[in-house]
Amino acid sequence: MAQPLKIIFMGTPEFAVPSLEILLKHQYAVVAVVTAPDKPSGRGLKLTHSPVKEVAMRHNLPVLQPTNLKSPEFLEELRSYEATLQIVVAFRMLPEAVWNMPLLGTFNLHASLLPQFRGAAPINWAIIHGEKETGVTTFFIRHEIDTGDMLLQEKEPIHQEDTAGTLSERLMHKGAHLVLRTVQLISSGDYPKNPQPQTDNLVPAPKLFKEMCEINWDQPADEVYNFIRGLSPYPAAWTKLNDKFCKIYFGRPVQVNTSASPGEYRTDQKTYVHFRTADGWLAVEDLQLEGKKRMNIGEFLRGNKL
Repeated sequence: MAQPLKIIFMGTPEFAVPSLEILLKHQYAVVAVVTAPDKPSGRGLKLTHSPVKEVAMRHNLPVLQPTNLKSPEFLEELRSYEATLQIVVAFRMLPEAVWNMPLLGTFNLHASLLPQFRGAAPINWAIIHGEKETGVTTFFIRHEIDTGDMLLQEKEPIHQEDTAGTLSERLMHKGAHLVLRTVQLISSGDYPKNPQPQTDNLVPAPKLFKEMCEINWDQPADEVYNFIRGLSPYPAAWTKLNDKFCKIYFGRPVQVNTSASPGEYRTDQKTYVHFRTADGWLAVEDLQLEGKKRMNIGEFLRGNKL
């Protein structure tokens, strides 16, 4: 039986924006938005709003920005909106007191084909692992992270030259449409709740830290290629170049008839820098040396001698 919904939307980055906008476009009653606190940025350390807060403000929606999701004050305020459904897109982990509050529960949009790539960085890890396909899944939140009953799922191919950035852009919009379809189903009162398949071959997608992003040149060229794509543009794969940190945003395997040890590089000082991998070479095309701006390889070599 169809029922009107009162929705609280939880999200912070650009990835969550289309999901909020599509709900508002279809005139669903979003009664409040929960997002991260404003952060200082830029040289003047001016406080900036999250992308989701910007949308909420344009639509005159109440905005909650808790620092502690378990605080009695936040829980009381959240409860005051009497939401029947909560939707989470790219937000932080919720305590049970929050996700279990609405009558119909809380569902999350996850950027993988669950149960694969559970965790904070599913888009990055899918590319790093050389997957040819990923997707988006909506599921009800429960105690164990990313394990709840699934509602809907849609596949998306991973192209050969996709980076985490290009793939995220497509999944962001595909995910928004999946959120809309999920809300339409829940509103109808007739929706699936499919337990996630049990399998022994699950690949996790943990949060990425800087030390995890160092390029291992002892790996084959194809694996290094996937690693760089999977971390581009953020947080970015890095290596040391002239004893400085160097972020590499894109590079591709090339055939070079020269011998060297993994991690060594060759350059003509004009058009290329090739790094040796375990089984070949990788041509760096897009990089940023510590203290410099991001450049393509031609620009970089015009201003930096190696």
